[in-house]
Amino acid sequence: MPAIEVQLTFASYNIHKAIGLDRRRDPDRIIAILREIDADVVALQEADRRFGERHSVLPLTSLDEHSPYRVVPLGGRPGSIGWHGNALLVRRGIEIVAADIVPLPTLEPRGAVRADLVVLGQKIRIVGMHLDLSGLRRRQQVRAILADLARCEGAGATVLMGDLNEWAMHGGCLREFGNLWRVLSCGPSFPSRRPVASLDRIVISPGWRILESRVHHSALASRGSDHLPIFARLEMPKN
Repeated sequence: MPAIEVQLTFASYNIHKAIGLDRRRDPDRIIAILREIDADVVALQEADRRFGERHSVLPLTSLDEHSPYRVVPLGGRPGSIGWHGNALLVRRGIEIVAADIVPLPTLEPRGAVRADLVVLGQKIRIVGMHLDLSGLRRRQQVRAILADLARCEGAGATVLMGDLNEWAMHGGCLREFGNLWRVLSCGPSFPSRRPVASLDRIVISPGWRILESRVHHSALASRGSDHLPIFARLEMPKN
């Protein structure tokens, strides 16, 4: 019986608390940009307000009524959809079997989140992250994320994505991924008006076949946040 090939689109987007270049907080614009990308799995950064109750900047009712996504539950504060602003969205119909936060060594409000999904019977692990401004701290945080993955049971095909805050193209914290992981070249995503830096990255485990990886640059995305979203369309043969 031939293997069933699973094709999924993964996207990462630092939404800057839904504040665009026009200095307006516009959650509906962010949701419209997510619909443009039409990914199956999305990692968001800066998805919650930084102070107070850390409420989501994307109303849950808007996500329910105007998007194909549901939020991966992380057991945080009521009204929040993330952990230190990191949130995961999955297309309805994708099964969520586990989710947790990934503690990171940090002096800033940064973090990472992890979820296990099942698509057509195949387990897929995803990590969303927002790393530190300090190069030393970023390297420590990547090591912490990889150590967390090594401790997890039942590892399947894995995709890591987020705002790494890494200006280097190949060095810096990217070296921590070694030869096992593949860092995709989606393109410059920051700043959104005239992007010059590839701060946002998607990193994949062995076995994925890359069909497409790039920056999503539309009229809405160019002003929706200070970052542009990135995405990768990947194919993984069923085991």
